[in-house]
Amino acid sequence: MKLKLAIQKSGRLHDDSIRLLKECGIDISNGVNKLKAEASNFPIEVFFLRDDDIPQYVEDAVADIGFVGENVVYEKNKKVNVVEKLGFGKCRLSIAVRKGEQYTGASFLEGKRIATSYPVIVDSFLREKGVKAEIHEISGSVEIAPGIGLADAICDLVSSGSTLFMNGLQETETILQSQAVLIRNNGLNDVKMQLLERLLFRIQSVKKAKNNKYILLNAPNDKLKEIISLLPGMKSPTVLPLADPGWSSVHSVLNENDFWDIIEQLKAAGAQGILVVPIEKMIV
Repeated sequence: MKLKLAIQKSGRLHDDSIRLLKECGIDISNGVNKLKAEASNFPIEVFFLRDDDIPQYVEDAVADIGFVGENVVYEKNKKVNVVEKLGFGKCRLSIAVRKGEQYTGASFLEGKRIATSYPVIVDSFLREKGVKAEIHEISGSVEIAPGIGLADAICDLVSSGSTLFMNGLQETETILQSQAVLIRNNGLNDVKMQLLERLLFRIQSVKKAKNNKYILLNAPNDKLKEIISLLPGMKSPTVLPLADPGWSSVHSVLNENDFWDIIEQLKAAGAQGILVVPIEKMIV
């Protein structure tokens, strides 16, 4: 039995999805314009689909699981289970208005026309804020709507904000932070759930590795206690004596978010020869 995985056939999430599978040790050879491929070293079959269709395919059990943006999951509102955030494809769904307009919060949108490809999410946002506005659903090029008089504001995905800037718009309020997630069908049998757990184990190991760095440093023994106190690590640092009397080698793992602050503190505490090594996989 194979686990059936749906991923985007092209676009911003496709390459990252394939890269994640490879980092998990799963070899997929999809060729050119193929809509289906099998892994040679893991019981998984991959379907290449339009991202908007993936939640429906997973709900209908045509695919068991899928990699898709959170924005698509919430917009399509299908009966699927979000299992894991994948850490790539990060963007935000934001309200934008013409440059120079004084956006005073959601109340600014009262009675306005909003162009968007995400009417379900926008409608939910407006209801939550108690605002009545007219939603114009557009399938693409949302950012030109205010310029041609179709809308007073837009709600669209934003990464850098450069597209908004080029179209005379300013980002004003984020209504959803989005990234790629793993979704699953709600009726998976025991065998497929076990396969999913095996895949999740690999994905989580890759994610942990990306978020952490392995460090090695030399510490004077009279400063060893202070230096060790600065290292959170997974459990406790490894300490080995050096050939040079009075010195020890300390090995530990640091989270990427805390890395530079802790490195500065280690230097101030007397650590020397600090080496930083990327981690390929991290099993805890």
